[in-house]
Amino acid sequence: MLVLTRKENESIMIGSDIEVKVLDLKDNQVKLGIVAPRHIAVHRHEIYMAIQAENAQAAAAADVSAAHLSNIPKLFPR
Repeated sequence: MLVLTRKENESIMIGSDIEVKVLDLKDNQVKLGIVAPRHIAVHRHEIYMAIQAENAQAAAAADVSAAHLSNIPKLFPR
């Protein structure tokens, strides 16, 4: 893990396309601004983990559905 120290209004670059800027420091919080290309998803960690769990659940349901479909007799043999 790379650890950097930044002050308010300073930023870091990730590659040449992503900038993470410290916008505000207050109490025990930091407010970050992130500039990234539209094709790169940016989420808080807890939201990212929820999306991953939903995707895994959907994939498991699709696998079950596909397994049920394979048990249906073929109506149109080749």
